[in-house]
Amino acid sequence: MSTVLYIKANPKPDHASYTFRMSEAFIQSYKEVNPGDRIITLDLYQEGVRPLDAEMLAQMFSTQENIMKKYAEQFAAADKYVIAAPMWNLSFPAILKTYFDYVVLAGVTFKYTEQGPVGLLVPGKKAVHITARGGQYSEGPAAQFEMGDRYIRTILGFMGVEQSDITTITTELTGVLQGQELEQSVTKSVEEAKRKAANF
Repeated sequence: MSTVLYIKANPKPDHASYTFRMSEAFIQSYKEVNPGDRIITLDLYQEGVRPLDAEMLAQMFSTQENIMKKYAEQFAAADKYVIAAPMWNLSFPAILKTYFDYVVLAGVTFKYTEQGPVGLLVPGKKAVHITARGGQYSEGPAAQFEMGDRYIRTILGFMGVEQSDITTITTELTGVLQGQELEQSVTKSVEEAKRKAANF
């Protein structure tokens, strides 16, 4: 049995978010194929995740229980990650970066060595980033400006997830397409999410 950590980073309700339409379809299809797996849903806005402050930084390397250690240990214990975060201003909602500031914790998800930092996540973990984008950023001239998926792949790799085990599912041009054309595009991405969930 695997544990899936479903990380949601969007203040919109599920029905109003293209990202969540894809991610909810992904999760539902995954459940159908893997009914015995445990899925933990972590809605970062409902969790009230907030930027690190001086007090939290002081607790970072404390042996006592603290909020960062709680999230980092939960992250390290999961086998698979589903990260649902739309593209905002070339990246993703700031709350997701704040969450990564919690879970990228020395001694839990990575460690320092004489040769540099090394990820501590057990090999074989999988991740999928599900995202909606207003423009065309997966290819073409604007691809160089895409920072969100690039960051997620980099930070997961820093903690030990292999790039070959990270998948991206996106629907694009949501700020350009309209009406039936937009709905058809989103529906196509939802179906892609369902298919990829079967082999996740």
